[in-house]
Amino acid sequence: MAVETAGAMAPVMAFALVGAIGVGAQWVAWRLRLPAIVLMLLAGLVIGPGLGIFDPERDIGPLMGPMISIAVAIILFEGGMTLNLHSLREAAKGVRRLVLIGAPIGWLGSALALHYIAGLSWASAAVFGGIMIVTGPTVIAPLLRTARLSKRPAQLLQWEAIVNDPIGALAAVLAFEVVLVIYASETFGAAIWDMGVGIALATVMGVAAGWLLSEGFRRGRVPEYMKVPVLFASLLLVFALADSSLHESGLLAVTIMGFYIANAGLPSYTELRRFKEHATILLVSGVFILLAASMDIERLSLLGWPALAFVVATILIVRPVTVMTSLAFSNIPMRERLLVAFTGPRGVVLVAVAGLFSDRLVNAGVEDAALLTPLAFALVAATVVLHGFTLRPMARALGLAGGQVPGVIFVGGSRFSAAFAAALQKEEVPVLVVDANRARLRSAREQGLPIYVGDILSDGAEHGVEFISFGRVIATSDNDAYNTLVATDLAPEFGREHVYQLRRAKQEHTRHALPATLGGRTIAGDLRYLELARHMQEGWEIRATNLTEEYGLDEWQADNPESIPLAEVTPGSALRILAADASLKAGAGMRLLALSPARERVVEAAERTGEENAKEAAANAASDAGKGSTAD
Repeated sequence: MAVETAGAMAPVMAFALVGAIGVGAQWVAWRLRLPAIVLMLLAGLVIGPGLGIFDPERDIGPLMGPMISIAVAIILFEGGMTLNLHSLREAAKGVRRLVLIGAPIGWLGSALALHYIAGLSWASAAVFGGIMIVTGPTVIAPLLRTARLSKRPAQLLQWEAIVNDPIGALAAVLAFEVVLVIYASETFGAAIWDMGVGIALATVMGVAAGWLLSEGFRRGRVPEYMKVPVLFASLLLVFALADSSLHESGLLAVTIMGFYIANAGLPSYTELRRFKEHATILLVSGVFILLAASMDIERLSLLGWPALAFVVATILIVRPVTVMTSLAFSNIPMRERLLVAFTGPRGVVLVAVAGLFSDRLVNAGVEDAALLTPLAFALVAATVVLHGFTLRPMARALGLAGGQVPGVIFVGGSRFSAAFAAALQKEEVPVLVVDANRARLRSAREQGLPIYVGDILSDGAEHGVEFISFGRVIATSDNDAYNTLVATDLAPEFGREHVYQLRRAKQEHTRHALPATLGGRTIAGDLRYLELARHMQEGWEIRATNLTEEYGLDEWQADNPESIPLAEVTPGSALRILAADASLKAGAGMRLLALSPARERVVEAAERTGEENAKEAAANAASDAGKGSTAD
């Protein structure tokens, strides 16, 4: 026993290592703009079977199984909370086809490939085939941000991933229940009875828990600060109770519970879901590192040519057949169908659920289920790497690639926002001007700018605005409170460093100042809405200036002392919105966008400056002449 535990890491240090490597891998991936899942896979394999630093079974011991079970339960619960029926109704017809037609076809096709190509038994193939419906919303979103696809294919891929995430996990849970009951029961009738009872019990518990929580939150029975703890504790309780009645039925119960809460119309739904998303990121990182570090060389060696053939068949046959059949006879152009058909990255949910069910199936007597985790890792790594490098080129070849630079959403249809948006559009930056009042969008419409009539925070905007194509938000309405609300609400999605608003009136006074957690970065210098509107009325305009080696930033500042810098643009590759406190960094080859006085005013100012300089020069000359006469 002493030999087996020699070199073991303390459990606390093991937990810290898993957290640090998981979150660290995601941060490095964000900095390098790489898929986080690939770095987490490499990190887990390096510290686990590679260097032998971390062995979950040795360093964590019997806690590993329950930890992964609870983590997967929370992940599936969060997935259930994303499955909003209203969202599905509002989604495009193509998304409904991919979900209602594509999910069953994908399940069947994946199971056939697993059985006939990978050589798995029907039990393992049915369970793993259900999980393969999931295309990975945590993976597809970063890929879409990098690829900058056109609106419709981006929406198809995004919403398919969001909706199919819980559906795929639910399909796997149901298939697992069938396999488990069949292997545990003596007769087929008893198996059907046990499965029916387990599914019914899990459904009742999930619905009941969802209803109790929803009603309690809606009626104010739970204070605001306790909603998340109560939700978390209820989730664990429902999972444990359902799991004790029928093994693994807890996963079905918590998925249904999340689905019920998502469709209950709770005012605090956004805050609850946001917390669950943060918790899921931590749990996904931990589960992925644990599963990757648990892999051993012997299990990896089981993957041979059949595994490679299975991955190739999934990418080139199963996925295209599923998508093309689902979208057949629809109004979606063929090139968009092809792009969606050959884009299907799998994510961490696939690995997490496969890792959990692999051990459970092996314990139930399905021996080849040991291959599920290696196959899941192989499929995830292959699809993420492949699509990460090919999605953008394929989109360009099909004519479905958007601009390289992330777009800008202007909230508020003022003359300033229309002028700024028009200047950015000339630089090939995607823009969108949003206002609930169509009359305020007159300037934007006259300049041919894309507009959206409605509230940017509404459910309609969530489905009608292609947020994936935009990376920055500028709130320029005449309502300071609304600008602050927009900046605060959208900051978690876009990043606080990419959300801007006009300077608020009276914000320099202590009684009107807001905490740093509210609002966005100030833009347009220190100008407030009325001051900005007055400038635009006086003929100020937004002009773009090419900076060169001969005419650089210093020369521009000397020639434009009154101008207010707004953005620095590297044509075709980068955009930097300039907050009021930002320093100018524009260099040669870049273009500087600034709010500048009318040209007539600039000319008059130059003439006045010239006259003053001439008078000063004459006075200096006269003074010098006087000094010369005195000297003589």
